[in-house]
Amino acid sequence: MSAGHRVVGIVGGSGIYDPGLFTPTATHQVSTPWGPPSAAIQEGRVGAVRVFFLPRHGPGHAIPAHRVNYRANVDALVQLGVDTILSVSSVGSLREELKPGEFVLPNQFVDFTKLRPTTFYDGGKTYHISMADPFCPQVLSQAAAAGKSVGAPFHERKAYVCVEGPRFSTRAESRFFRGFADIIGMTLVPEITLARERALCYGLLAMVTDYDVWAEHPVDAHEIVRVMQANVAQMQGVLGALLPRLDAPRSCDCSHVLDTAGV
Repeated sequence: MSAGHRVVGIVGGSGIYDPGLFTPTATHQVSTPWGPPSAAIQEGRVGAVRVFFLPRHGPGHAIPAHRVNYRANVDALVQLGVDTILSVSSVGSLREELKPGEFVLPNQFVDFTKLRPTTFYDGGKTYHISMADPFCPQVLSQAAAAGKSVGAPFHERKAYVCVEGPRFSTRAESRFFRGFADIIGMTLVPEITLARERALCYGLLAMVTDYDVWAEHPVDAHEIVRVMQANVAQMQGVLGALLPRLDAPRSCDCSHVLDTAGV
């Protein structure tokens, strides 16, 4: 547990290309050992909370999910002092009750990516990070409360399956994924594992934009964009309610995950 103000990094996904929450007071061009992050990082404040905003896919969604430099993005935010990452992204629904336009707070994930670097530790020092409970419980609790406060409640305790992309699923894959997950997306991994390796708190605010193809209707990228645009203001309202709630002492163990992970 630690006192002091949080420093929050918001990683905006599809449909969230600017913070919409604050007037930027600075723009940071950060270099990392893994190359440049997706874009320049904007800094501002929401109440007492310092906030840094990074569009995951770069300006104009130029970088597809499988080509995002996740290591550079996380490392750049850490260099700026971030201790908490809020990811905002669109997802497909694998459950009839999770409807397009609704919000989900996953607490578990399954990784079906194939080609992405997944760790900062490629040699030298090795860490085996526990991912049993990968999301910060304090952030999840605060996000759920924030959603309810603005009339945008989250579906909680759901599992996210992360696929490589950029293509969408086949019908057979979609039916298969329904056996163990509730929502599907392309960007959670390795972002969440890298945040864990840096002992950060991490939470995902997911916006359902479509039913995946299990529902017998092929996914339409144009329809996804339409649903995202219709719900961006509501998601920004959730963020506006959540960020002040994060200005509290950390009561989680996220900052100690490396204590017993080294070999």
